[in-house]
Amino acid sequence: MAQAVDGGAVKGARPRLLRRWHVWRRRRLGAAVLHAPQRLRVFVRGDELGMVLLAALAGTVAGAMVALMNLVTQTAHQALFHLPLGVRLSAAASVPALSSLLVPLFGGLVLGVAGLGFARIMAKPAVDPIEANALYGGVMSVRDSLVVVAQTILSNGSGASLGLEAGYTQIGSALGSWLGRSFRLRRADLRVLLGCGAAGAIGAAFNAPLTGAFYAFELVIGTYSLSTLAPVMVASICAIATNHILFAEPAGFVVQVPSAITALDYIPILALGVLSSLFGVALMRGVTLVEQAFRRSGVPPWLRPMIGGAVVGTLGLVTPMVLSSGHGALRANLDTPFTLEWAALLVVLKSLATATSIGSGFRGGLFFASLFIGALFGKLFAAVLAVASVGSALPDVVCAVVGMSSLAVAVVGGPLTMSLLALESTGSLPLTIAVLAASVLSSLTVRRTFGYSFATWRFHLRGEAIRSAVDIGWVRNLTVGRMMRRDIRTVPVTMALSAFRRDFPLGHTQRVVMVDEAGRFAGIVFPPEAHAVDAEAATLGDLLHYADTVLLPQMSVKEAIAAFEAAESDALAVVDGLDTRQVIGLLTEQHALKRYSEELDMRRRELSGER
Repeated sequence: MAQAVDGGAVKGARPRLLRRWHVWRRRRLGAAVLHAPQRLRVFVRGDELGMVLLAALAGTVAGAMVALMNLVTQTAHQALFHLPLGVRLSAAASVPALSSLLVPLFGGLVLGVAGLGFARIMAKPAVDPIEANALYGGVMSVRDSLVVVAQTILSNGSGASLGLEAGYTQIGSALGSWLGRSFRLRRADLRVLLGCGAAGAIGAAFNAPLTGAFYAFELVIGTYSLSTLAPVMVASICAIATNHILFAEPAGFVVQVPSAITALDYIPILALGVLSSLFGVALMRGVTLVEQAFRRSGVPPWLRPMIGGAVVGTLGLVTPMVLSSGHGALRANLDTPFTLEWAALLVVLKSLATATSIGSGFRGGLFFASLFIGALFGKLFAAVLAVASVGSALPDVVCAVVGMSSLAVAVVGGPLTMSLLALESTGSLPLTIAVLAASVLSSLTVRRTFGYSFATWRFHLRGEAIRSAVDIGWVRNLTVGRMMRRDIRTVPVTMALSAFRRDFPLGHTQRVVMVDEAGRFAGIVFPPEAHAVDAEAATLGDLLHYADTVLLPQMSVKEAIAAFEAAESDALAVVDGLDTRQVIGLLTEQHALKRYSEELDMRRRELSGER
């Protein structure tokens, strides 16, 4: 009997273990949220100081993650490429040829094979911080973001010509989002806290608090307001302090810049801004062309990074500057004059290495890479001016900083962000003003000729109509199913006209939804028309309107308004599907416009700090 009981207990325990296993899977890292105590939640939700303290925590965590990622990749570079202690890969005088060839190749192979495993963990691509704030109200997955961090570290650590900023902002924003959800913040506050994580990540990466803050304002939150200034700035400052404690980095660029820039100097500066923007557009197009070439080649996706790594490693034989993001090379050579031939060669090699890295499947960002390519492009521009002897040639460092900022604006976006980076890196106000002028012109040129930054261009290729991080997710959440009336009466189209007149006298209702014998939507009849026609010469079937125009419950409010305009109707029936056409509700144009206006006003009040 004891054995039977024990056996039954074991059999009963297995289903319980399986249930616990499935519960744990549903609560995987990134999906589970540990809610803070209620008293703390009330404090953070009801007091601006609580939000600032939470932003400080988000910034501190982001700064620690930046320090950790820098330490891991720098250690990998030193071990794999045999670098002296403290020397960055792109700033190395030389790299062993065998390491330059094999490390990116095998790194790409490992990344491709690991991608097969990551595909089992991630049901869909990780949500970008800009996408999260634009569509999902600031909600990001920590689990998916950790996968992006691992891919970014592996890519940069093996020498791919990409930066770490994609991983910085991904994990910083995801942790900010996780903190916000643990305190059950409102949608607008959650979006701000996600931006605080991104601000801390970029601020720590460049040792530039203003740059980090305005990166969040311009690119992640999508707007600036007095109510968001304090938490975002505090997050950026706390991240930098944390990074200094954990991973000491030299501050800014040690360069000699002119004390003044004349009015005539602005002519070549503005020209450089325009040329940099056009080159940035070409670079983004080049990345897309490389991706298309790999897709059309028939090479399996997991094998593409290895091929891209072989190309990058071969280019690295010419100079180590093309390897990694180029951060070290930028610091070491920002004010170093280059010959025309050498500058042109470096621009071509670095651009090709970067496009190949992204196009073949390596993971990383273009922030650092675009800064370095822009500086090289500025040096090329200065060399051309010197050879052409056009007036008083601009100093090489001025062209480098202007090109660096202008190209980064074209690729990444954020003219104020890049201008503040120039100010915090060089400490020169005259140079910053010149950079701001060139950056604004670069941004304007890109908008007029291309219309996208690199991030929004990638969204466009995926079919997402996102131009910035401004919250448009509420538009998708405000669906026809949420707005429609469900308490409607349907009438069979076979009903006699006389009976219809009796049941629906004038003034009883504005419209009646008709269905066929199978209960499928047939059209809409207006009672005034039914009372005006000859009862013996007409039937209800002759009076049907909008038989081919219906709404679906999953349509957004914008799609519904467009349908109203196309049909020139003030009300449309809602059906469960285009195949079944079973009527489930009715939506009027007046109600849809009213709800849309209410939501717009609510978002306006959030942006202005009224809510």
